[in-house]
Amino acid sequence: MGQPVRDYLLTLCVTAAVTYLLTGPVRKFAIAVGAMPAIRARDVHREPTPRLGGIAMFGGLCAGLIVADHLFNLQSVFQLSDEPRALLSGAALIWLIGVLDDKFEIDALIKLGGQMIAAAVMVIQGLTILWLPIPGVGTVALTQWQGTLLTVALVVITINAVNFVDGLDGLAAGMVCIASAAFFLYAYRLWMGYGIEAAAPATLFAAILMGMCLGFLPHNMHPARIFMGDSGSMLIGLVLAAGAISITGQVDPDNLQIFFEGSERGATHAMFPVFIPLVLPLTIIAIPAADLVLAIVRRTWNGQSPFAADRGHLHHRLLEIGHSHSRAVLIMYFWSALIAFGTVGYSVHAASSWIVFVIVAASAAGLVLLLMPRFTPRAPHWANRFVPPRYRRPEEEVPAPAYEEGTAAVASGDQQGAREAQMGEEGAERAPVAVGVSGVNGATAIGPRSRLSDRRSADSSR
Repeated sequence: MGQPVRDYLLTLCVTAAVTYLLTGPVRKFAIAVGAMPAIRARDVHREPTPRLGGIAMFGGLCAGLIVADHLFNLQSVFQLSDEPRALLSGAALIWLIGVLDDKFEIDALIKLGGQMIAAAVMVIQGLTILWLPIPGVGTVALTQWQGTLLTVALVVITINAVNFVDGLDGLAAGMVCIASAAFFLYAYRLWMGYGIEAAAPATLFAAILMGMCLGFLPHNMHPARIFMGDSGSMLIGLVLAAGAISITGQVDPDNLQIFFEGSERGATHAMFPVFIPLVLPLTIIAIPAADLVLAIVRRTWNGQSPFAADRGHLHHRLLEIGHSHSRAVLIMYFWSALIAFGTVGYSVHAASSWIVFVIVAASAAGLVLLLMPRFTPRAPHWANRFVPPRYRRPEEEVPAPAYEEGTAAVASGDQQGAREAQMGEEGAERAPVAVGVSGVNGATAIGPRSRLSDRRSADSSR
């Protein structure tokens, strides 16, 4: 059992390394071709930042599949199933549509049609839902048309849910990474724990998806040097949906009844807490899915198109109530991890009451964090050198030289100099950054990384 784990870890590391190494050249390419749109009213960032990060992520996906095909314990996935080939075909198509959108801003309906075609391509090659486990009923076999429609709907919903949540630096990649980690634990348990071979492709997809996100995150954390764009967000959404489709529609419930309560209906009841996020991934990616539904209702209620962009997403609201950029991202991470890992944990120990207690306690802690947007933890003095500047406890010292200069300016009658000194560093940070100035994040090729504070990003979003 240890050898498959090492193979999955190797595949994950290769995927992450290739994605990480490709992101730098892709950033230069995006700047060279002009895939760096102007700041829009709904954007949180203040500097033009290149897109097309999905090119590097697609390269990581291809590298992960190639490596897995040459590993002894993972070769059977490619020999016994066409699902990896189906995933690669659908991913290539959706990635190409995303690249075109990042450069030319294609129409939303054209993107929707491309998403449906990519899903249909995977269905044609065998990646489809064949049956559904329904509590109280048992296993319901689907006709070809029912399976196709449900598969296409699942792919489109997941892609757009991930795309909608891609609004803050590192948010979409981090949330999908958390979801894929929880998904990997469940799929690996079915395959290696119970010997269900049909769960092997989904396990591989989850490992590769984690590598894609982990390799891209260092370039995408705040302040981001590059955005994944639609070429990346739609790609990782499709890979996440492919894993859910594989394990939901391909794992035969008749095999599960051996390991659970001895009957098909009992197996369905026992697996119900984890089948819900696989049939319609509203638990594994509950936060993006909720954001998607709320956005559609909000825009339709206001007489707008459901595809019209706005600043009403959950991450925008976190910034509006006072959370910094980094804190808003961490809060979204927390809720995603709580829902995803809580569901997987409950599926393993459904009879244990302590699982419910832990979930309730963690939810209470998350609510406290939401209600304390201005609270900033401070490290003790001895730990100042080990933590980021915003968490360091200030030393009790004499006023800074800038303050003394401001006082001197007042004494000499230089009112303008006094006002500038009193504004201090925060006021200077709020000065607009001109597009095309060398040395700032995303402005020109390839300046040093801009060290903007979380506070400035929060202020700019208002």
